[in-house]
Amino acid sequence: MEEAHRSRYSIHSGSTRMYRDLREVYWWNSVKKGFAEFVAKCPNCQRFKVENQRPGGMAQNIKLLEWKWEMINMDFITSFPQSRKQHDSIWVIVDQMTKSAHFLLVKTTHSTEDYAKLHIQEVVSLHGVPISIISDRGAQFTAQFWKSF
Repeated sequence: MEEAHRSRYSIHSGSTRMYRDLREVYWWNSVKKGFAEFVAKCPNCQRFKVENQRPGGMAQNIKLLEWKWEMINMDFITSFPQSRKQHDSIWVIVDQMTKSAHFLLVKTTHSTEDYAKLHIQEVVSLHGVPISIISDRGAQFTAQFWKSF
């Protein structure tokens, strides 16, 4: 029983399922009661069974976006080998509604003004100014220039 219940491939199923899975292989008087007692003493089963879990929170409404490119995410992928034009990073800008993205080659030495100009040339000129920009608050995004933008 212990091997079947606690092996690395076991999922700590309850006593009923354990009985159903093993009844053809093992049998003794009061086998079902034995499985129930064994599972009742298993600390993992007691800790993680449904009755001991906190109920899920209230469902959260997902804000439905009305326009493409009104809410975007930005992040950098860094530490690439330098290209012929000395680019060593990729600036990823993703629209939350359509999940379409722009992948812009940049240099880690770019200033915030360079990033802002590139953003205007590559994103704003095509899609308009976004209502909201979500980032990981990296140094490139927290500079004073972006706050005034």
